[in-house]
Amino acid sequence: MTTDCAITQRLEKDEQKSTALDMILCAWDQALAKGCTPENIATSAIFAALADLIDVYGEEIVAEMTRRLPDRIIRGEFSMREGLAN
Repeated sequence: MTTDCAITQRLEKDEQKSTALDMILCAWDQALAKGCTPENIATSAIFAALADLIDVYGEEIVAEMTRRLPDRIIRGEFSMREGLAN
């Protein structure tokens, strides 16, 4: 998914990930404030992420990536604790 957001500078890879996560979490908070449920926000975020990954890598590669998700989830890779993202 592409947006009309203008990027004025290129960030280093680690800085890109940190900045992107901060911006996504900010948008998440804004959606909550507008009355969206966490479940609807999460579903929309997953859809947007998968659609963008498929645009970049194609269905087969993204399907393979998602096959590894259950193990990563069980290991706690996606568990967010208070203050972890900041």
